[in-house]
Amino acid sequence: MTTLLSKAMKRIETLPQTLQDEIAEQLLEDIANELKWQKTLAKPQVKLEKLAEKALRESSAGKTKKMGFDEL
Repeated sequence: MTTLLSKAMKRIETLPQTLQDEIAEQLLEDIANELKWQKTLAKPQVKLEKLAEKALRESSAGKTKKMGFDEL
């Protein structure tokens, strides 16, 4: 366990049990989500590569227009 995680755990131990359980549930959910993301990102991204290639072709052909986030 890292020093920072150990420090956090010691701090959590001082909290009321209900709050400890809430934090534990959130941590477990965060860990599950992180593992899911890692698994997803480890897979080949064929669809994403094809979309990126299409976007580059369209941009090179002048079929795109520059926009800001507010214009999407």
